[in-house]
Amino acid sequence: MPNTIFSMAGKVCLITGGSRGLGYAIAEAFFEAGAKRVYITARKAEACEEAAKQLSKLGECIAIPGDLSDVSEIDRLVSELKQRETSIDVLVNNAGVGWLAPLGEFPEKGWDKVMDLNVKTPFFLTQALRPLLINTASSEATASVINIGSIAGIMGRTDTFSYAPAKAAVHQMTRNMAVEMAGDHIRVNAIAPGRFFTDMTKYASENSAMYEAEIKAIPLHRWGSDPDIKGIAVMLASPAGAFVTGQILAVDGGTSLV
Repeated sequence: MPNTIFSMAGKVCLITGGSRGLGYAIAEAFFEAGAKRVYITARKAEACEEAAKQLSKLGECIAIPGDLSDVSEIDRLVSELKQRETSIDVLVNNAGVGWLAPLGEFPEKGWDKVMDLNVKTPFFLTQALRPLLINTASSEATASVINIGSIAGIMGRTDTFSYAPAKAAVHQMTRNMAVEMAGDHIRVNAIAPGRFFTDMTKYASENSAMYEAEIKAIPLHRWGSDPDIKGIAVMLASPAGAFVTGQILAVDGGTSLV
């Protein structure tokens, strides 16, 4: 198999929520695969700038901080990106948030915050960036949108009362957009991670009883780590995934099977 099959040489990418966790790991993976330039955005400006500084040791990384739950901030991000680029090749909609509360106490603000960032933001950001994704896309060199979903949006047993429906919506939005944008040579897929070590999952990883119970229940008996998300992201963004669109790929050690 030629080395170019997983190459991202020359590609310009944007990753939301790129300052930490899965977004940061995906940025590393894109540089390791030869990406030309990676833009990252995150709500906390200082953390976003510091992450871009660290990632710039691997390649050209540019931070554009902003709170993308606000549509005006999406417009500002896209405007700044258009000043710098005439096209982009890869968009990763990774920024997300969760909210934990019992069913009887779940607040409206918890519902709205999760739905706004996890569902509304990727929709309107993809909509706004469609012209840049189209510009150099072709049947031989497709553009790629990767939405970060979750197995919480696949499985029924979850206590994340807004997060799980939001991620299920992301999965369906992925399918809808894949059909709509295929004629533009833009592929749209979603990665549905299981448990990974991130700030969002500390409540479980730092609870030894909960963590051990989860490890026992997962068929591969471990949580995911950075290489597990890196490989699938590069596949979807590179020529290796050229005939894949509209798919929801669970990266969960088999959790969604049991």
